[in-house]
Amino acid sequence: MGTFLTLPVELIADVLSELDLDSLIIISYLSRRLHDIVSDPSLNPWRKPILRSLRSSQNEGSSGSLKHLSVRRIVPRHNWIEILSLASPSFILLDATLPNLRSEEWEECFNRRFLPGWRKWHKEGSWKATYLEVLHRVYHRSRTSCTSDESWTKYIVLNRNGTANELEGSSRGFNPLAIFNEMKLQNNLMHLETRIRLVVELTDVRIIALGTLDRPRSTLTVNPNAHTFLHPPAGVSPPSIDFSHMAHPLPVSSHANYPWYTPGGGDKRWLGSGEVEEEGLKWVGGLMIITQILMPKTHELGGDWLPLQDLDLVVGSGRQQYASLGWSDLWAIAPWMEERISNKIDGPGLGI
Repeated sequence: MGTFLTLPVELIADVLSELDLDSLIIISYLSRRLHDIVSDPSLNPWRKPILRSLRSSQNEGSSGSLKHLSVRRIVPRHNWIEILSLASPSFILLDATLPNLRSEEWEECFNRRFLPGWRKWHKEGSWKATYLEVLHRVYHRSRTSCTSDESWTKYIVLNRNGTANELEGSSRGFNPLAIFNEMKLQNNLMHLETRIRLVVELTDVRIIALGTLDRPRSTLTVNPNAHTFLHPPAGVSPPSIDFSHMAHPLPVSSHANYPWYTPGGGDKRWLGSGEVEEEGLKWVGGLMIITQILMPKTHELGGDWLPLQDLDLVVGSGRQQYASLGWSDLWAIAPWMEERISNKIDGPGLGI
């Protein structure tokens, strides 16, 4: 122990960050030097074990150390912004002892966790109250078929002519496959198979796109914005757009590098190369973009098809609840599209 304590504090903190939460708490009381190191916000050896615990549903539900971490003064407070951004609603609402954060810190938690369009719920009161109210709504909707807080579900359609429509359907019977089949019928594309892609997954919802792939004889039916939405271009203009990893809202670990590719099998947007998708096909017709609320059984396989691809994303248990996706949400998920869309249309029509 004496030799270990003579190491640079940065190296000691790196070693301590490999411990689990229970061990790190015990270590912090063994000496004054260790206590000072684990309490230093600039070193923060707590972040890695907290993230490991959050990614383990077993630890998240049963670890007393994580549940009551807020009562320990040795844990830097900014760790709770990450916990409140990534932990499950049931853990935060039912298990955790919540910290005493400042209003701007609760607002940061809200922005990291929820889509920008959900800020509509902040009308009066503190950001803590808004955060907990929205989390209650998400928790309720993820476990019931209730749609009383949102009668109409909005979604975005990227058209092949460069325009986009913000449309809506009744939340009670919202069926993205039925809506998209109607779109295909109107565009004479019923002979093409519906292709569905998981764009990015957040803590409470995931963004899904429905489109059609074909090998067209002409470029007139090709939808370049569909490909651009799913595959952000490296050389996009204007160069002022920041393409760093998305943080508001914060994606889960399976999409940690979004908008770029994240290894591990969860990010299946990159099935092709260049301007084409798998088998040399291209996106044709409109691309429908929706927000699906994550439910306890959402990640269970829904059939014999491939996981996280095509029908498995929208068919099966735990895939019936959807939330609205508006313009502000689209710009947060894909900021490069704001300059690419030639005309933003509220409602149906051509925007003429």
